[in-house]
Amino acid sequence: MVGTTQYLVLGAVLFCIGVAGVFIRRNAIVVFMCIELMLSAVSLTFIALSRSQGSIDGQIFVFFIMTVAAAEAAVGLAIILSLYRRRQTINVDEFDLLKW
Repeated sequence: MVGTTQYLVLGAVLFCIGVAGVFIRRNAIVVFMCIELMLSAVSLTFIALSRSQGSIDGQIFVFFIMTVAAAEAAVGLAIILSLYRRRQTINVDEFDLLKW
């Protein structure tokens, strides 16, 4: 049987992989996927802690996280597509449209 500690360690590892991907990678789609990985890691942690305490509070938080992730996916992909159409690249270093 898998215990709460293993779920928390897995969540921490997934979150660290996501953070490393955001800081290291320059491709906007990969950065976007790493942010989604971080949200999934937080969801896993909430579910594990909710299950260990016998409450559904963590599951309710995960429902809201999934809602925010779906909205982020729609808006984020729209922004990436718009930037790609304007610059013909998805390299994060090339996006300086928001600078003054």
